[in-house]
Amino acid sequence: MSRSTTCVFTNARDEQLSARLEHPDGPVRATAVFAHCFTCSKDLRAARRLARALAERGIAVLSFDFAGLGSSEGDFVATTFSSDVDDLVAAAGYLADTLQAPSLLIGHSLGGAAVLTAAARLKNIQAVATIGAPADVSHVTNVFADDLAIIRERGEAVVSLAGRPFTIGASFVEDLNDHHLTATVSRLDAALLFLHAPSDDTVSVENARLLFEAARHPKSFVSLADADHLLTHEADARYAAEVVAAWVGRYLRSVPDTPQADDAPQPLPRGAGSYDDRTTVARTGDGLTTEVSTRGFLLSADEPRSVGGAETGPTPYDYLASGLAACTSITLRMYADREQIPLDDVTTSVSFDRVHANDCSGCEHTEGRIERFTRTVALHGDLDRQTRDRLLRIADRCPVHRTLEGQIEVHTIETT
Repeated sequence: MSRSTTCVFTNARDEQLSARLEHPDGPVRATAVFAHCFTCSKDLRAARRLARALAERGIAVLSFDFAGLGSSEGDFVATTFSSDVDDLVAAAGYLADTLQAPSLLIGHSLGGAAVLTAAARLKNIQAVATIGAPADVSHVTNVFADDLAIIRERGEAVVSLAGRPFTIGASFVEDLNDHHLTATVSRLDAALLFLHAPSDDTVSVENARLLFEAARHPKSFVSLADADHLLTHEADARYAAEVVAAWVGRYLRSVPDTPQADDAPQPLPRGAGSYDDRTTVARTGDGLTTEVSTRGFLLSADEPRSVGGAETGPTPYDYLASGLAACTSITLRMYADREQIPLDDVTTSVSFDRVHANDCSGCEHTEGRIERFTRTVALHGDLDRQTRDRLLRIADRCPVHRTLEGQIEVHTIETT
């Protein structure tokens, strides 16, 4: 199992890039950065499946939107292949600062070319895997070849890519000529894996041959059979994810756990205790920072600086909202698995506020203020409207939801 969290980091141009970290539900053996294809985003299904497969094997994966794409800041027309590589280097730096320097890079299509280029600038990279990558970065101009003359003449042009309009600048086209990918690959010391579909009609499999021949050993090639360029079929995406996850284990050296001081308190093993062991202990010393222990998991709670806290952890209300959000997603996942509903993933967001009762439609209160949770559920998958409505009804059966709406009593007992 793994868990996904959203985050942002800043690139070299001081732009905020939107990212998602797929984190193992246990010790982190290594970390990786994933680069998406040209004009795609981190939310590509194939990318999410690959990140989950690696996280289940102890590898945390950071996926992010390049500047000007997805939820990231920046103007797409101002970006170049070089700036994308800079964004990758910034992503690696973010991982190094917050978790652990990446030892694996993964890239899809032009993102594959980007990770091969970035690997030459990063320390600690032990392995690089690409999916459908071109051997020449200028290959990307094939998708807007009819507009090249206009781009060079006018400095930019709006082109249609996968049915969406994008403005391509002359600087993007010119920058491509400054990169010689096979020469870069020939100098890399990392283990390399090239995955490519023989039937890929966007980037031909000949590109994989050129990259493979240029690379040093250890190097591997895996055919993706009848897959298309974007791995739109679930079976193809799952196979690619499983291959990368199995292959990389041979080349990544595990990072030893950080040693604890001899006098440091030794926590229980994570998850120790049974599901029915529902006792949670919170200890607050000087200040508002609070240590929380539940079933052997160690957490931290705090308050914002505006009310005297140190902002070292979520607030108690954050945890309350988190419980509702997590329970909702887990309930929907379990129900979808049991009913064999093709739910790829579910994201639940919860906000908390206090509102006037007369602002709360459907509430029984008629005056005063009430506590209100606003829950937003995003269902991803090939789901019709009837199935989506059924899943939303199931969300209301989440145990935490029922507890919050039920009659709750709190009994307080003093002890020494």
